[in-house]
Parts: sequence; structure tokens; C-alpha cells
Amino acid sequence: MKFNIGKKIFLGFLVLIVLFVINASIIFYNAYRIDSAVTLSSEVIRPSKEGISDLILMVTRSKMLVTNWVYLQSNVDDKEALKQLHSREYPELKEELTLLKDQWASDSQKVFLDSAFITFEGLIDTEQEIMGQLVTFEDYEDPLIKLLSEDAIESQVIPMTNQVIGILEEVASRQQDITEASDASMITATSQLRYITVILGAIIVLIGFLSAFVMTRSITTPINYLKELVSKLGRGQLPDAKSRKFNRDEIGEMAEAVNTLIDGLKSTTLFAENIGNGNYDSEFNPLSEHDVLGNALIEMRNNLARVAEEDKKRNWSTEGLARFGEILRKNNNNIKKLADEIIANLVKYLSANQGGLYIIDNKDGGDAVMDLSACYAWDKKKFVSQEILKGEGLVGQVWQEMATIYLTDVPDNYIKITSGLGDSNPTSILIVPLKVNDQIYGVVEIASFNEFTANEIEFVEKIAESIASTISSVKINATTQRLLEESQEMTEQMRSQEEEMRQNMEELQATQEEMQRSQQESEGTMEAVNNSVAFLEMNSDGKILKINQNFLDIMGYRKDDLIGEHHRIFVAKEDKQDEAYKQLFRELANGKKRHGEFQRISKLGEARFLYESYAPVLKSDGSISKILLFAYDLTRFYEKSEKVAQEEGVS
Repeated sequence: MKFNIGKKIFLGFLVLIVLFVINASIIFYNAYRIDSAVTLSSEVIRPSKEGISDLILMVTRSKMLVTNWVYLQSNVDDKEALKQLHSREYPELKEELTLLKDQWASDSQKVFLDSAFITFEGLIDTEQEIMGQLVTFEDYEDPLIKLLSEDAIESQVIPMTNQVIGILEEVASRQQDITEASDASMITATSQLRYITVILGAIIVLIGFLSAFVMTRSITTPINYLKELVSKLGRGQLPDAKSRKFNRDEIGEMAEAVNTLIDGLKSTTLFAENIGNGNYDSEFNPLSEHDVLGNALIEMRNNLARVAEEDKKRNWSTEGLARFGEILRKNNNNIKKLADEIIANLVKYLSANQGGLYIIDNKDGGDAVMDLSACYAWDKKKFVSQEILKGEGLVGQVWQEMATIYLTDVPDNYIKITSGLGDSNPTSILIVPLKVNDQIYGVVEIASFNEFTANEIEFVEKIAESIASTISSVKINATTQRLLEESQEMTEQMRSQEEEMRQNMEELQATQEEMQRSQQESEGTMEAVNNSVAFLEMNSDGKILKINQNFLDIMGYRKDDLIGEHHRIFVAKEDKQDEAYKQLFRELANGKKRHGEFQRISKLGEARFLYESYAPVLKSDGSISKILLFAYDLTRFYEKSEKVAQEEGVS
């Protein structure tokens, strides 16, 4: 049996694979132990510890929030937080700890946690009773309710909180011991895995070195010889292959393949030199049907031959476009001369035999027809009667469809190419529309004894577009001249109207200046009122929207203190529910104005006597948009009158 390279390599790798499987089995076993410990720690032990700590924090936070409920009436955020703790946060945390508790190994831990839940839920019931007693402002003002709530804090909430925290701290202490034991177990398993991995890895490396040494002696030497040949090929050299015997294995097959490759490259090099010299007819046989380089060179030869032919056609088209572009530039003022030059040169350049150029004429606004404007080698009888309607014959069809028609089967009675010796039917007819930007200006028709190539048809279509553009320019110039004359007439008419417009503008400017003076006076009046009168603006519900500095100075507030507050902030506590105060806003809501002298309370609790005038502002539908309040401070006059009255009473 032939012991080839594949079997040698297979035997060496088989030994390494067996050792690797043994190593992997031991590693996977220890890794499973570590993974189990990590999973238990991450999914049960540590979440349990964190959940108990969160519950201790929640109990402490609950005590703080209910205390704030009792002693801080206006702390709305803490009240909302306490409600959220009762309704959402505690049930969620309890559900989480209950799921974790089911996986605990210690029954005593479960009993302690259940006891903590029961005690804390009793504490929550007590807190909710306190919350139910203190709801409104009047509840906080009731001394008996306030005293009972404070007593509940001292006698029930605080002791029960301490009891719950004591139970939870015991549970947390035991859970800490469990966590430390789990960490110690993971550290031990990790150390064992490390030692086993190092030992087995060293064994595998040693055996790998021995296997590599044995295989190197039987493989490396012949491989180095082949490497030398391939390196020369990589540098572009074609070495002479030496006759050298190798073992009957893969290396021997490689040597034979390299020799064949060198011979093939020499043949390929000669073929490439012929292509470089422009000899596209040289023969070459690839090494096989799968010879990538040889087949690529054959494809390159065919492509180069095709490109050369395309370049020839492209140069012919480029030269023709330049030639006819020059004809169009020289004759762009005379359509008749332009048509004669174009059709004559086009027939000659295409090596055709006959041609005609038709141009569309609108006939002074009537139905458009197409006249034969120029021809080359055309029958005189046909030339005399060449006036074509849209859709009439092949030329009229091209006009209607604005698409090229190319015929190679020409009817006998369509057209004849004549000479002094006789006449004959053409082999092909090419009819191309003269169009640009989807606008047609005429048609060119060419007849020839030869068939037109695709390149020649494309060339005629490009020339037709240039001809159409030139015809369009000539017609546009004529239209522009006519419009210029009409524009000059309109200019004269506009000049006669200019003086009248100037007078109207002067009157309009005077009106605008008068309006600006009136606006400045109104703005000055409003500024004077704002500087001398206390003013505020409310919505229909009595909430303050705007307030000026005079009002703020009288009442002792800042602007941020009042925006969004109700007007009752200025009213004494005993007058807020007074029927007269309510009647005031009912009348304002009905759109009635009110004014009079009123007593108001400043930020410092001092009495202020104001003369107030209320003015509702109505929307277009009659509803209240806002309420304006203008006020004067009468406090000094009241104080002076009171002082005089006191002095008169003493005297």
C-alpha cells in the first residue's frame, strides 16, 4: 500500500485530535461545574442579596415618605412617590423576591422573608390609614387629625419599620454567607481548570513538535525544490525544468505539473508577443479547456480585434460629426442653402446614391405640411410634387411617429435610382426624423444600393438632431425678432402708464406715513399706562397670565411667584369662600365689567387697599378670551385717614 503524504498528515493529526478530545472533555466537565456555580450566583444568590437590600431601602424610604406626608403638606412629589411605592414598586419587588425564594435551599431563610413581608404589609396598611386621614387642606388644619397621625408615626410606623429592618438584616446576613461560599466554590473550580489545561496543553505541544519533525524530513526537501521553480515563475522567469526523480506521491505529481506549466507558459508568451505586435490572426492552442490564462489571451485577442474595428467606426463618426458641424455653423442663416449642403454631403459621406431633405412648414397658421427643401440625384418628377401631409406615405409616417424607418425590402414602384444607362430599385431606404427635445422639424430620406450598418444609422440620427437644432435656432431667431418688435410697442404703452403709477405710489406713501404716526401714538399711550398703573392679565378661570412691575411692587411678589397662580392668592383666607368674591368672578365670566375699592393681602401678609377695575376681553364668538385688571394703590390714603380719626378720638 502506498503511504502517501495525505496518510502521513492524517496519522499525525489523528494523534493530536485524540489528545485534543481528551483535553476538551476534561475542560468541558470543569467548565460545566463553573458555569453551574456562576449561573446560580448570577440568577439566584446575587439577585436575592440585591433584592433584600432594595427591600431594606424601600422600608426606610417608606418611613421617610409617610413622615413627610404628615409634616409636609405641600410636598406633592413625596406623596406621589409613596403612592407609587405602595401600588407598584413593592408588589414588583415582592414578586421578584418570591420567585428567587423558591430556589433557596434554606427553609429558615424563606420563613424569615415571609415574616418580613407580613410585617411590612401591616406597616403599609398603617401608612394608608394615615394617608386617608390627611388628604385636604382642612385635614391638615384639624388639630385632632394631625395629632392622631403624628402619634401613629411614633407609636406604629417607626417600631414596625425597625422590626422589618431587623428581620431583613438577618436575612441579608445569611445571604451574604451564602454568596461568599458560592464565590469560594467558583475560585476553587477555576484554579483546577487552569492547572489541568496547562498540563494537557504542554503534552499536546510536545507531541505536535515530534510529529512535525518527522513529517518535515519526508516532505520539506522536495517541496523546497519545487518552491525554487515556482519562485522563479513568480518573478517572471521561465526556468529550464531539470529531470529529477521524486517519490511516487503527490510531490511527484506536482513536479510533473510544474514542468507542463513551464512549457505552456513559453507557448503563451510567444502568443502574447504576437498580439502585442498587432498580429490578431496568430494561432494558439491552450493547455486545456480549463486553461484560464490561455483562454483569457484568446479572449483578449478577439476583444482587441473588435475594439480596433469599433475605433475605426468611432473615428469615422467623429470625423463626420465635425465635418457636418462646420457645415451647420457656416449656413445657419439660410435654410435653403443649409439643406442643399447637408443632403449632398450626407449622401456622399455614406457612399449612398440618392437623398432628400424635408422641412415642416406651418403655412401661416394653417395645417402644417412638409416640403422637399433639397435633394441629391432625385427624379425631377418626384421633386416637383413633393408636398407631404402628416401620416402620408413613409415620410409622413416618420413625421407622425417621430421614429426612424429602415427598409431593406423596397417596393418596385417606391423610388428608382437612375443613371444615363438605366435605372434600378435601391437595396435599402433610411428615413430619419429631424427632431430635438421631442420637437420635430423635418425628415431626411436616403436611398442606397448598399445596406446601412447600425453605426451609419446611429450617425445619421445624430446628424439629424444637429440639423433639427440648427433649424430650431433659425426659427427661434425669427420669432425673437418678431417678439422684439412687439416688445418695443408695449414699452411705449408702459411709459405712458408710468406717470400715473408714480402718482398712485406717492399717495400710498403718504397714507403709510400717517398710519405709522398713529401706531407710534398708540404705543406711547400703552407704555404710559403700563408705567403708571398696576396691571395684570388673567384667563377666564382667574389664573394669572401676565403682570407688570407696578403690581409686583405693591404686593411684594416676584413675577415667577404669580404666573399660573389664581387671583385668590391676593385675598384673605376668610374671604376666599365669601359669596361676594365668587359673585365677582361670575359676573366677569358673563362679560360684565366691575370696579371698586378692595382689600388685598400682600406676600408678607399685610393689608393693601386697591381701587380695581376689571375688564373682560371677548372673542369673536362672544366667549371670554381674557380678563384685564387695572389697579391703584390707596393704602396710604386709608392709613392717613385712620390716623386722623384716631387723633380726633383722643382729642
